[in-house]
Order: sequence, then C-alpha cells, then structure tokens
Amino acid sequence: MRFASLKWRALVSLMPVAALAYFAAPAGAAPAPFLSQFNTVTTVSPTVPSNGDVNPYGIVTVPRTTGALVRGDTLVSNFNAVSNLQGTGTTIVQISPNGHQSLFAQIGNNLPGACPGGVGLTTALTVLGGDFVVVGSLPVTDGGTGTPEAGCLIVLNSDGVPVETFAGGDINGPWDLTAFQVPGFAELFVTNVLNGTVKGGGATVNKGTVVRIALALPPGRDPVMLGQTVIGSGFDEALNSSALVLGPTGVALGRDGTLYVADTINSRLAAIPFALFRFSPEQNGGITVSAGGALMAPLGLTLAPNGDLITVNGGNGNAVEVTPGGAQVDSVQIDPAGLGGDLFGLIIAPDDHGVLFVDDGDNTLKLFSRTGGPSI
Repeated sequence: MRFASLKWRALVSLMPVAALAYFAAPAGAAPAPFLSQFNTVTTVSPTVPSNGDVNPYGIVTVPRTTGALVRGDTLVSNFNAVSNLQGTGTTIVQISPNGHQSLFAQIGNNLPGACPGGVGLTTALTVLGGDFVVVGSLPVTDGGTGTPEAGCLIVLNSDGVPVETFAGGDINGPWDLTAFQVPGFAELFVTNVLNGTVKGGGATVNKGTVVRIALALPPGRDPVMLGQTVIGSGFDEALNSSALVLGPTGVALGRDGTLYVADTINSRLAAIPFALFRFSPEQNGGITVSAGGALMAPLGLTLAPNGDLITVNGGNGNAVEVTPGGAQVDSVQIDPAGLGGDLFGLIIAPDDHGVLFVDDGDNTLKLFSRTGGPSI
C-alpha cells in the first residue's frame, strides 16, 4: 500500500457502475468445456525476429489500429537473446492473422525511466487503451550470466517507442500481468517473483506477490501511475536452473471481480477475491481453487468465453480447463512435442474460435482450433 492514497481510493470507489457489468455472471446451465470443441494445432508464424531473440513468453491481441499497431494482430515478447540466455530478450514481434511477422519494438537500455538491471522481457504484456503497450522486464545482469534484477514495466507508444517506465515500490521481478480497463482508467494486476528469491539461492521462499497498479489514461498523454497496492502475498517462488525463476505466473480476472493466479511451484490455481477494490493482501498465496490432478506447474492463464479458466502446464505440453468452482473439466495436449517447459503465454483467439499460444520449443506462435476452422 506504499503508493495508495485517499485520492486513489476515492477514484476507485467512484468507478462507473456500468463498467462493472463486465462482472455480471451469465445465467443458464453450465456450458460445455471451451477446449472440447477444438482438436487441431497449427503453426501461425515463427516468433524469432531478425536479431535472433528466442524464448517467446508474453502474448496479447491488438484491439484497434493505431500507429504501427494493427487490429487483430498478435504481439509476442521474447525473454532470451540470440545467445539463448534468459533475461536478455529485448524484442516484441507483431504477427498478422495470415502469419506475417514484423518487429514492433527492440528495446535498448536507454530507457526513459528507471528499470533496475535493464531489459529482459517477460510474459507480462498488454495493450492499454489501444494506444500503449506495457511489457514487463526481469533482466539478468552480465548478459544473462549474472543476477536477476528487479526490472520494471516498460510503456511503449503505438509505434513501439518506450515513453516511460514503472519501477520501484512493490514492483520486483514482474513476471506476468492482466489488465482491467474502462475509458480513462486501468488497473494492472502484476505477479512479482523476486521478493527474496535471489537471497534464497534456489530454496523456496513464500514471498511472491500480486500488485495492483492503478493508472489514469488521459487523452493524448502518456499513462499516469496513481498507486500500487499489494493484493496477494505469500506465493511460493524460487530460482530455478532451467526456468530462471518459478513463482506466481499467469493471472486472469473473473467475471465476479476475483483474480485467479497460477501458482507454478504448487501446481494449483489460487483466487484473490475483490481484486479491483481491496486494499489489503489476500495472504498465504490466496485461496486454493484447484490443485494437482491435471495441473502440472501451470504458467500462463486466461479466461475462456464460458467463464472457465484455461492454463498451460510447464510440466507437460497440456492445456487444462478449470471452472471457477475448481472442477478440472478438460485437459488436452496442445504442444505437438508433448514436452514440459515449452508453453508460457496464451490468449483466446479473435472471435473465440481457438486458443493462441507461444511454443518456445520451436519458437512459434500456434493456434489450437477445430479442423477446417478459420485461421486467426
């Protein structure tokens, strides 16, 4: 709550009631699992840009055309440089529905604000108001051979140029994020995985957090950070020789305002109720929604059109669908190689006709859809 203020609290309390219609639960019988209608994985495009960056992590769909951003395209962030050392990737690629890849941004260390350690782009990736892209940085010093650093969130304009950073406070190793937006205002929900992990030296520590960052989106101006609030704490996290760091990863905002978190180390999904408005953290890693079973080190997380949660496993090549009540209703292999450690970010494809996901086994963007269905 270091940056929370009475002014910010008042702004939250006055958020338009109409915006909260997003959270109204749909009526009717429970729908069939979203994943059950799909059966085919196709490669949309490679994700490696001309500088050779690899290890695709973050993924988001562009909501509208402005600047270099094109509505319906997919942005993908890369975590590794051509050296394949983690925490050194600097690029975001843009992929069109027909598979054409272009470079949206290559981010240097001459940033317009603080970013402890520099640039190493993570799964944290979103588009704000259609005009700005926000990406997380968790860099590793000495060209990927040194120490993971706190990093920051980097804000880029619609032409891929960094315009500001959000750093310090409770931002410490931003690993993934999701966003809630209404006109002129947004809240970012950011998982952080470096609270004590470096000092732990590979031991598991229960200091991972979820931080809500409130932003004003004034017309014609850069986003303005209004405050930071820790809304979830006590998530397990640890340095890892193959994955750099393990901890709370994917986040998805449910229709009732509950924030769901993928707890990678404990193979579970957790819940943080009242995520939009709370000013104290849900402790002890949140409330367990579902654990074990088909869940095996879940990483990315997204909300399906039917209200279910879809995550991808770091422990195998599967996507798992879980209801908000915790029932695991489907599990399907979407990594053609069937290997662990290949899957990270995922989103629902435009028009809900599949699941888009990154595969770092072969550095591609893939689509899980039905045979003979439309492409993205």
